[in-house]
Amino acid sequence: MRNKDELLRLWLQEEETAHIHGWDFSHINDRYEEEYDLPWDYEEIIKKYLRPEMRLLDMDTGGGEFLLSLGHPYRNLAATENYPPNVSLCEETLIPLGIDFQQADAEGVLPFEDESFDMMINRHGTYNPEEIKRLLKSGGIFITQQVGAENDRELVELLLNDVPKLPFPKQYLEIAKASFEKEGFSVMEAEETFRPIKFWDVGALVWFARIIEWEFPGFNVKDCLENLYRAQEILEQKGVVEGRIHRFLLAVRKQR
Repeated sequence: MRNKDELLRLWLQEEETAHIHGWDFSHINDRYEEEYDLPWDYEEIIKKYLRPEMRLLDMDTGGGEFLLSLGHPYRNLAATENYPPNVSLCEETLIPLGIDFQQADAEGVLPFEDESFDMMINRHGTYNPEEIKRLLKSGGIFITQQVGAENDRELVELLLNDVPKLPFPKQYLEIAKASFEKEGFSVMEAEETFRPIKFWDVGALVWFARIIEWEFPGFNVKDCLENLYRAQEILEQKGVVEGRIHRFLLAVRKQR
């Protein structure tokens, strides 16, 4: 194994720099990989149904990066976000473009009139099926890609001394489908998968675990140091530290 003191110094540096602007993981680009082989393409599914005249809401938009990448007319875009650093970013980038941005908790009541949207999208954010039903026009579409309940569990078990319960135990496709069917939606597309997440640098894993604090509660380098040394041994033996991501996709249409 590499010198332990040097590894500790590097990992403490990663812990110190673990912050995020928008939803930007560029700090660990080329040192880790995930979502590279999902059996669906979230963006392409949205574009399959989206038309320029549609009014579109992106819930929990992060910094608005994905929303802007769709190339949809700004006048027909709206977005919500509730994480303060991302709210500031959206106010700086989205509002000047004429996009209707509102700070709001996507699980609660959103500050828009009934039947305001033709399409609503949500990638890895929270949502309320009743509120989505209120906001969508008749025939309107909701498309979401979600992080499943068992996401990154192998990595959590590797790093933490006390493995917590699943943070979001209802995050399974069948439960999500049932919640929308109860509200009278019809299911258009539905898929669920477990795929690899790979780290080629334990320092990148440290940064990741500090950012994804709801999955790795209480993680810090000094308290989990022996587990990190174990991860380094795995890396040096196998060339990679690997876990699994859990994702599901759901597209539904409002029927009434």
